[in-house]
Amino acid sequence: MIDLYYWTTPNGHKITMFLEEAGLPCRILPINIGRGEQFATEFLRIAPNNRIPAIVDHAPADGGDPLSIFESGAILQYLADKTGQFIPQDLRGRNLALQWLYWQMGGLGPMAGQTHHFTQAAPEPVPYAIERYVKETARLYAVLNKQLGEMEQQGLDYIAGAYSIADMACYPWIFSHQRQRQKLEDFPHVANWFERIRSRPATVRAYARAAAISNAPVVDEAAKRILLGQDAATVR
Repeated sequence: MIDLYYWTTPNGHKITMFLEEAGLPCRILPINIGRGEQFATEFLRIAPNNRIPAIVDHAPADGGDPLSIFESGAILQYLADKTGQFIPQDLRGRNLALQWLYWQMGGLGPMAGQTHHFTQAAPEPVPYAIERYVKETARLYAVLNKQLGEMEQQGLDYIAGAYSIADMACYPWIFSHQRQRQKLEDFPHVANWFERIRSRPATVRAYARAAAISNAPVVDEAAKRILLGQDAATVR
């Protein structure tokens, strides 16, 4: 049994997508980040960065005590290794998938996240920041589009060939393309890939789980103070 500490964000969706694809039994424990539940002492023992998602595996492969893991990329890699699914088993394929997983963690997610912030959450428009992050997000879309085009030339449908954790990491961020001021028609290989993943039954089930927990993003002033007002004192 996997305990998933979750909220309905792109990083949260990555893990429900994997769990649905793999058919792993799980218990979803919602952590309402707009109401400060990520600062509960019991959650911080699992996720010291006060961010979702995090998991606790009650049946780790070493047979030891329950194992907790935070950071969505680390969770995806752990679950792929645990199940032997959605990561290539050969040296080159595995490292191709991991490169694109880390590309999402270090590039697509952070840059798209800053685009979300400056286009929607900032208290006043900052034209330089909006242009900077919208253009960098577009560049990253173009990088992904090129990779997918090269895969399509080989008759392959996904980022690293077969469907993998690289795709699960990237899809939830591309899902929010309109919020990032991106048009999928400008990136045709990304658009094709997006539709393939959106139609997968496991993706449909994962997003249905999210809708059952929260249909609308938290945007009120209390949530903004919690989500955007953190500094070093928050950790102390």
